[in-house]
Amino acid sequence: MRKAVLVTGASSGVGLALCKRLLEEDHELHLCLACRNRSKAEAVCEALLASHPLAEVSIVQVDVSNLQSVFRASEELKQRFQRLDYVYLNAGIMPNPQLNIKALFSGLFSRKVIHMFSTAEGLLTQEDQITADGLQEVFETNVFGHFILIQELAPLLCHSDSPSQLIWTSSRNARKSNFCLEDIQHSRGQEPYSSSKYAVDLLSVAVNRNFNSRGLYSSVVCPGTMVTNMTCGILPPFVWTLLMPIIWLVWLFHQKPESLNPLTKYLSATTGFGSNYVMTQKYPEEEILGNSVMDLDEDTAEKFYQNLLELEKHVRATIQKRNHQS
Repeated sequence: MRKAVLVTGASSGVGLALCKRLLEEDHELHLCLACRNRSKAEAVCEALLASHPLAEVSIVQVDVSNLQSVFRASEELKQRFQRLDYVYLNAGIMPNPQLNIKALFSGLFSRKVIHMFSTAEGLLTQEDQITADGLQEVFETNVFGHFILIQELAPLLCHSDSPSQLIWTSSRNARKSNFCLEDIQHSRGQEPYSSSKYAVDLLSVAVNRNFNSRGLYSSVVCPGTMVTNMTCGILPPFVWTLLMPIIWLVWLFHQKPESLNPLTKYLSATTGFGSNYVMTQKYPEEEILGNSVMDLDEDTAEKFYQNLLELEKHVRATIQKRNHQS
């Protein structure tokens, strides 16, 4: 039986590169491209099938910054699939990134130059806006839209006899200092992207705590510094070619979900000689093993998860009222 894989944000950037690699690893996959722009998705689908004719590639149109779109796509997927083996929650935005030139030049002449470029810490601010659902756009796109998608697709994901896996595209830019439980949408801050990626890390921990017993596992990955439409909005492409390692997200595709540490982020890295490898970033209790640390705690993760459940109730009630009035 074909493995079924859903990838959000699959028409460009990390998502597109991931789809190509997945089909190289297993050319008989059923790969479903979850994309906002249908015409771009159709062009990608045609190209993938041309290079991998034994695969099954389909499309579902979804905009994770619009909850009505998420609900419609979820219903369509539940009609098409009996189960999903892997869901790559990759779609994301960093709107109008502004580079802090002073911080950039200061960092260039410090011992933290590599850390600065690999995490963008202190370098970027963004201008967020409100969506049609009344939520902060970065939060809804990068976090909440995917959360609702998981909730809706639970019947396809929760099978205790054969585990399914969620794989979130996070970032080394995920910083605890930019996240606050009292302002989970980061409406009062200037780094919503960093906040949203830290929220993703927390949510993955909470999903494991609440869903492992039902056969659903979750991991977070960082693809490394890459040349995409998002990064080219920050610095010119020629600069990124000096900094870019190779994507290595597919490593998780070969791991048993239940064997992975739920408190670990898996990072794509490259040696000075161009060889790819995976490094791990773990929860503070693992620091003794010599790994870098994910600045998370399970209590905060659970509180965040409960906040999302409350927000979900509110949003569903609002949408139901709006639909009833129309």
